[in-house]
Amino acid sequence: MTYIKIGRDSYIGYEYKELVVDKSKLSMYIDGMEKFGWVLDDNQVKLVESNTAGKTVVKLKRDRKILNRAELTRLQRNFEDCMKQIESLESSKTSLATAVSLFTGILGCLILAGATMLAVNNSKFMVLAVILSVPGFLGIVMANYIFKRIVQIKTQKINPLIQKKMDEIYEITSKGKNLLE
Repeated sequence: MTYIKIGRDSYIGYEYKELVVDKSKLSMYIDGMEKFGWVLDDNQVKLVESNTAGKTVVKLKRDRKILNRAELTRLQRNFEDCMKQIESLESSKTSLATAVSLFTGILGCLILAGATMLAVNNSKFMVLAVILSVPGFLGIVMANYIFKRIVQIKTQKINPLIQKKMDEIYEITSKGKNLLE
């Protein structure tokens, strides 16, 4: 019978990390975290869907005795902060557009409802009701176009900021990779 002798030096203690990330940023997170010594946990064969819509749970592990651990952890925190800032910038593209288009649509509905009430209660104001219904319909129809236009304008302003953050992430990950070598 043959025995395999495992020396004391072959034991590796791991630290574990669990991230809940957006599916669209999954590859970016995994690639970035590898530059700080993290690898996907082999025991977790597949990525698990999170309860939050569009999110995935990523389970990572790293050698506890990795060289330059403190500096790698600092760089990793900067990386995670940059990723959160990118997510925040991307969500800000639609937040104002959503508010303005909802306001426009609701205002259009209220004007249309007022015109309808005016026509139903008193037939003398039928012409006024028809005139009021036109801006009501315009408010309802224009809400979608307003949304698209505001998103387009915000995207043009925000994309350069996102690109700057991506450049910052590149610098952070290259520093992490250099520390691992």
